[in-house]
Amino acid sequence: MRKSRLLLMVFMSMILAFTLPGIGQNMKASAATARTPIVFVHGLTGSDSNFLAIERYLRGEGWSREELFAIDLPSKAGNQLLNSAAISRFVDDVLRQTGHSKVHIVAHSMGGANSLYYILNRGGADKVDKLITLGGANRLTTSRAPSGVTVTSIYSTSDTIVSPVLSRLDGANNISVNLVTHIGLLFNSRVNALIKAALIE
Repeated sequence: MRKSRLLLMVFMSMILAFTLPGIGQNMKASAATARTPIVFVHGLTGSDSNFLAIERYLRGEGWSREELFAIDLPSKAGNQLLNSAAISRFVDDVLRQTGHSKVHIVAHSMGGANSLYYILNRGGADKVDKLITLGGANRLTTSRAPSGVTVTSIYSTSDTIVSPVLSRLDGANNISVNLVTHIGLLFNSRVNALIKAALIE
């Protein structure tokens, strides 16, 4: 009797492990979400958890968990080919889950360059409505905002890791802030407000 009860408990634990969403995961939407879904793309040595503070802020501003998705890129060194392919697959999955035809991307650091590579070289221009970069190393991919995508580049004059020169793009809405570090762009209330404004404009 004790053995069968133990087996039942193990079986139920396995079911819960596969059916309940964990940290950094989203439950699949059963219908189209109210807002355009947002995909967060991290930079070098980063992870999907880098955007927890921004996600928390946006949830407080009315976005639901089912509208926020963060990718964990396969190349922590920023390999454009590997990461853009991963972004492509991830975006397609988000579109299937949410019922939308386009996403917004919020990218930090090298995530900006990887997202631009996806947009320019892997069909992302038809699937991305807005791209918002935070201290993006954008000019490692291109010097001009892609046609058909609204690009906002937010960068800091105090950034000692990615120069503002790398972040600014011709044709983008380039926004400079000061007294914010490169990593601080992920945790700053002024930057959060700028992200929200870029998403809803």
